[in-house]
Amino acid sequence: MESDKYLKLIQQELKRLPKYVNDYYLGTNHAVTTTYQYLTEIRRFFEWLRQSGLSEAKTNLDLSTTELSKLRRSDIMLYIDYLRHTSNSQGHLNSPTSINRSINALRSLFKYLTVTADVNDGEPYFYRNVMLKIDSLNDTKTLNYRAHTLASHMYRGQMKFDFIEFIKNKYPKMCDKRALPAYKENAERDIAIITLILGTGVRVSEAANTDLGDLNLKQHLLDVIRKGGQKDSVPIAPWAIQYIKNYLEIRAKRYHALKKDTALFLTVYHGETRRMTANAIEKMVKKYSTAFGHPLTPHKLRHTLASEMYNVTKDQVLVAQQLGQKGTSATDLYTHVDQKKQRAALDEISNHPEK
Repeated sequence: MESDKYLKLIQQELKRLPKYVNDYYLGTNHAVTTTYQYLTEIRRFFEWLRQSGLSEAKTNLDLSTTELSKLRRSDIMLYIDYLRHTSNSQGHLNSPTSINRSINALRSLFKYLTVTADVNDGEPYFYRNVMLKIDSLNDTKTLNYRAHTLASHMYRGQMKFDFIEFIKNKYPKMCDKRALPAYKENAERDIAIITLILGTGVRVSEAANTDLGDLNLKQHLLDVIRKGGQKDSVPIAPWAIQYIKNYLEIRAKRYHALKKDTALFLTVYHGETRRMTANAIEKMVKKYSTAFGHPLTPHKLRHTLASEMYNVTKDQVLVAQQLGQKGTSATDLYTHVDQKKQRAALDEISNHPEK
């Protein structure tokens, strides 16, 4: 499973970090992907502290909580400035979003060290939390700007059906002949994955980790494990059901599935039946959507469902519930995707000149 890969990566990170970070890992309840990202950010921060002379530790393993307790706001701001002028693996400067991820990781660690930890007769490691003085970076793009960009990367309305039809009928005629056998082998599965995400709004990791027993086609429901390990039951849009059934009809025979092969979405690798990973789903969606002429990610398929559901219901709570989000702040963006109401208001204003 995808989570197993991240658990191995997490253990690799923990070996390079002090014992109190291991305790932090055991004392928090983030999703495995978030945990891995946070640990890499913490390691990067520790390396910077040593390189900049703010820590005398020879390795990250030697960096003490005493040194962390003495950090000032100006030290953290200096680190943020360093991140602003550092390029990522793609050669681009770190975005506000990636820098905010670093800030969130440090907030999480410092909250544990100053509040949650229970080490010295019930006391935390120290009490002074410098991260309480650090604000997240503002995203300079407005919701409308982000929504306009987002809308151009979604398959809303008829477009999603055109995309599915493209995969079924047009893609095999235009793809490389060498790719045709793999396409014929996996077309039903690939379409089922895409329609499941479009029809439920689940995350790509949730789709990859779904087991056959999580699917209830009679009631149009899908059981998923959300971020943080919470169990959820998500309604499936009726239009997506038939595509999923088409895949289920060929699943066992096509992928040589045995009783032990519990994963819903399977692949055959070197003759071995395996669960399809989130990374493989990402690549699959990119392949088809690029050929379709509108490249997107599985996350944009999730955006599509959220946008369409909000457009029908005008209910952010309902959208947040469908997406498995704890609050509605993350769904604010979807309320801006369709700007017809804004335009109608502007039209009405222009039709009522001052008397």
